[in-house]
Amino acid sequence: MTPVLELRGITKQFPGVLANDHIDLKLEQGEIHALLGENGAGKTTLMNILYGLYQPDEGDILVRGEKIEVHSPSDAIAAGVGMVHQHFMLIPVFTVTENVMLGAEVLRPGGFLDRQKAAARINEISEQYRLAVDPHSMIKDLPVGVQQRVEIIKLLYREADILIFDEPTAVLTPQEADELFKIMRSLTDQGKTIIFITHKLREVLAVADHITVIRRGTVIGTVVPAEADQSSLASMMVGREVDLELERSPLNADEVVLEVENLIMADDRHQVAVEGVSFEVRAGEILGIAGVQGNGQTELIEAVTGLRQPLGGIIRLLGQDIAGAPPRVVTELGSAHIPEDRQRDGLVLSFPVMDNLILAQYYLEPFAHGKVIDWQKALEVSDQLIEKFDIRTPNALTEVDSLSGGNQQKVIVARELSRPIKLLVASQPTRGLDVGSIEYIHRQILKGRDDGVAVLLASTELDEILQLSDRIAVMYRGRIVAVVPSKEATKENIGLLMAGVSPENILTGASDLPAS
Repeated sequence: MTPVLELRGITKQFPGVLANDHIDLKLEQGEIHALLGENGAGKTTLMNILYGLYQPDEGDILVRGEKIEVHSPSDAIAAGVGMVHQHFMLIPVFTVTENVMLGAEVLRPGGFLDRQKAAARINEISEQYRLAVDPHSMIKDLPVGVQQRVEIIKLLYREADILIFDEPTAVLTPQEADELFKIMRSLTDQGKTIIFITHKLREVLAVADHITVIRRGTVIGTVVPAEADQSSLASMMVGREVDLELERSPLNADEVVLEVENLIMADDRHQVAVEGVSFEVRAGEILGIAGVQGNGQTELIEAVTGLRQPLGGIIRLLGQDIAGAPPRVVTELGSAHIPEDRQRDGLVLSFPVMDNLILAQYYLEPFAHGKVIDWQKALEVSDQLIEKFDIRTPNALTEVDSLSGGNQQKVIVARELSRPIKLLVASQPTRGLDVGSIEYIHRQILKGRDDGVAVLLASTELDEILQLSDRIAVMYRGRIVAVVPSKEATKENIGLLMAGVSPENILTGASDLPAS
């Protein structure tokens, strides 16, 4: 049978980097084909070539046996190839219908938009592929999971047969992810073909028909889920054995390090994002903050680290009120911060690795003598940290902007954990990282906990929260709705809490999700 899609010898080189090295890939009609690989392995480059955003240096793209030229996304869509991006391409103040028909407008006589005809087509697609969406709803009023359905409908509206899903579960609760997998299977049952890009090994094994692993721009192999497990896939991705199940030592919590009482925070739109939140973190424990992105976690972390001014409430670090204090004061009291956005808040991208490694202490001994920085000492310490924290860089004077995401994260971890600290605030510490880098970051966080550091961990990765946390506080619409000891936490009950189901309803089994 002729493959529905075939990539032959796709090669793409950027200055100093061979991103794709003669990659071959075949997809059969009606399958879910997962694409796995570390950061920088070449997955995104390959998909950008397929979708017309990049042009290959060598190689061919064939759809149903016919060679095609893809110079733009329009060419890809015309060939039946569509892409559901990780970050949705929707206009919040438009309706579902207006978003779906944008660029493919249906006109009535006189040149007016025929919204009614477009809405009717959307209803047909929704029913056919189990994509329950109201065509007349405003995008801004829809939950994230429903917005994702709109992105899928956009492609089906344009009659795409090959759908690329790029990290589709990154912003979903476990329940929403399960619903997405049902939708994906419904699509393939009706002849659609899906390329599924994700770093979540459990999801790949659960939903894929075939799994292709790419490492350093080369295809390592293609397997079926029945012949693989998480450990074997991780080894294929990284090229070595990876410990996926790190064990926590017994909890030995000590004195309270961080206290938050009745905290109130506003977001960038001056809307209340955190409303009356209270909790404490003790030395030697990890308190995980679980929740779908956008439920106040970002504002909470920024308050604790001095990056955002609270509207009200108390934040005590080692008994001292730091609410509204600048970041340097918070840092000097013994706080370390792995920020949510490493490039915006964690690094000076135009600075060398060395400068970024000493950012928190450059004005202190042994780096400073009065107003003069001892650059020789800074270089000496930087070289030690590069070796200790396994930072892959040509040298300490290399601009940090040129490093991979995983190595940029290691620079931040090395800087924050190489000095005496009492509190570690880690926000989305493994976002966008490959399985090898995730293993490394998790080890460092657990080591800090075992050394008596209080850890506040905010993550949308539920597996990460469950694996690392001693207690889990679930945030929903700016409030902590429950605090669950790790021994009582499951993916199901934490996922329901993240979706807004009350703890009482979970206990009684009344777990219907709240109305949107």
